[in-house]
Amino acid sequence: MRMALDLAQAAAKEEEVPVGAVIVDETTGEVVSEGFNRPVATHDPTAHAEIAALRQAADKLGNYRLTGLTLYVTLEPCAMCAGAISHARIGRVVWGADDPKGGAVVHGPRLFEQPTLHWRPACEGGLLADESSTLLRDFFRRRRGKPAKEQG
Repeated sequence: MRMALDLAQAAAKEEEVPVGAVIVDETTGEVVSEGFNRPVATHDPTAHAEIAALRQAADKLGNYRLTGLTLYVTLEPCAMCAGAISHARIGRVVWGADDPKGGAVVHGPRLFEQPTLHWRPACEGGLLADESSTLLRDFFRRRRGKPAKEQG
């Protein structure tokens, strides 16, 4: 998750919403792929951190099925990313900060609980949640141009 946080900081430096993702083969400990948000720079609404990491992993492994891998991401996945995670057959998803407005795992549609979903990864939220939340909160405060002490 520390790597994902570093990637999220890289996104923030590019004025992208600071979300980072890393896919790891838990058997070997190998980092298979990584990504961070880039929809503004790429003019691509699908350029979320998770999608970037999934694409890179599939390309590297030569297969769109990514079974046996864990995706670490700094923010609870949205519906689009959760759908892609399911299609890729990721074994486990671990995220930092919950996303009450845009999340789709423990908030919103709770996609992985839908009976029509063909694949459900193991899920765990809250890993380094404070660091992930602070990074996001500070980013949006800067974007609004208000110092942290004025935000309350």
